[in-house]
Amino acid sequence: QVQLVESRGGLVQAGGSLRLSCAASGDISKHEVAWFRQAPGKEREFVAAISYNGGSTMYADSVKGRFTISRDNAKSTVYLQMSSLSAEDTAVYSCAAGFSLGQVLTSAAAEYLYWGQGTQVTVSS
Repeated sequence: QVQLVESRGGLVQAGGSLRLSCAASGDISKHEVAWFRQAPGKEREFVAAISYNGGSTMYADSVKGRFTISRDNAKSTVYLQMSSLSAEDTAVYSCAAGFSLGQVLTSAAAEYLYWGQGTQVTVSS
């Protein structure tokens, strides 16, 4: 069983940056980890994913070039560095972990078994 806890999000001005972290209670070195987000009135959407060893990453087109996902398995923590934020990035961000498929990543939420409680990120324009 893996428990995930996201760091506190917060309020940031448009154009600013914010780093989220996802701390795991157990060993996630064999798990693929992803970030998802859900804005008010919208469906949950995939943001980014990283393979068990950090060898592969995948991003949604909407965040490519602005967001970076990384991980530190020694600390059982995954990070999401967000920059050039806009109001469209306002959402509840959640991290999720699933069993590794090697370097093959998935954006399908159903493939992830463990979820954090989510953290609010608000970007003011």
